[in-house]
Amino acid sequence: MSKYSTAKKQICFDSITKLHADLKIRLHYDDLKIKEFFNELIEAYLNKNQHIVNFIEELKEQKQVSSTRRNKNKRASKNAARISDQFGLNEAEIEDIFDILEKEEELYE
Repeated sequence: MSKYSTAKKQICFDSITKLHADLKIRLHYDDLKIKEFFNELIEAYLNKNQHIVNFIEELKEQKQVSSTRRNKNKRASKNAARISDQFGLNEAEIEDIFDILEKEEELYE
């Protein structure tokens, strides 16, 4: 096991008092700890849980993230899924392929 998988790191950010209090109340109601909540949320985000992916897409629309960038990311995700299904490649191999394709695309822009 890699030393990175067991090393502990803190993730800190500022929030408004009311939001923090409401979160603590809601998590208490759901019998969850803040650490558990955020670790699971981050894991779901990194594992591309479809509920989280949909939420992030809505968030990007609200924050007016460039539609060109959003569309490019959607195409890359669809292509990754298609390649994975077609060739049975793992995620690292797919990322390498898309890095190459992205570099090639940049050459033609």
